[in-house]
Amino acid sequence: MLAMNKVRIISATVFTIAATIVISACGDKKTPGLEFARNMYDPIAYNPDQPNKNFANGQTAQLPPEGTMPVGYDPVADLYPNTPEGYLAASENLKNPLPANQQNRLEGRQLYLRMCSHCHGNQGKGDGPIVQQEFFPPPPSYSTGNSSRGGAMKDLTDGKIFHTITYGLNLMGPHRTQLSPSERWKIVMYVHELQKLQ
Repeated sequence: MLAMNKVRIISATVFTIAATIVISACGDKKTPGLEFARNMYDPIAYNPDQPNKNFANGQTAQLPPEGTMPVGYDPVADLYPNTPEGYLAASENLKNPLPANQQNRLEGRQLYLRMCSHCHGNQGKGDGPIVQQEFFPPPPSYSTGNSSRGGAMKDLTDGKIFHTITYGLNLMGPHRTQLSPSERWKIVMYVHELQKLQ
């Protein structure tokens, strides 16, 4: 019984001391109290608007080097907007800048199979797996179909195909965020191969 009372007295004393420490720490509004991991509160890096002695001009925010482009910048969007006029201008002015070699054709085929064949089909006949399951109407065949914008699909130019991949058409969504411009040009190269199939 005596030992039980000692345990209660010691427990009460420890609790009272802990409570006193917590209450006294909260009482002083001028001190933040104990802090854990101080470096998480104080940033090591400079803020963009702070002076910075590491650069000759003393600024943290530096101008990018001349000739650089922002990440994801696509000059086609500025020059050839998603309008009928932009589509026609792209047809007249855009030519594939990539060399028509075997490596680019092979990469274009791989990109086409990964990004386009689910609707357009492996041979570009508009019979992809999604179309076969009757989820969507078939897109026109590249070799025998007619474009919804007019003209035969086999006559589509580099610029028209690139513009359509960039912005999409009808139920086809835009692919400008999924494919870089060079990847789109490789697909254009492969689509020209599919236009020749009978």
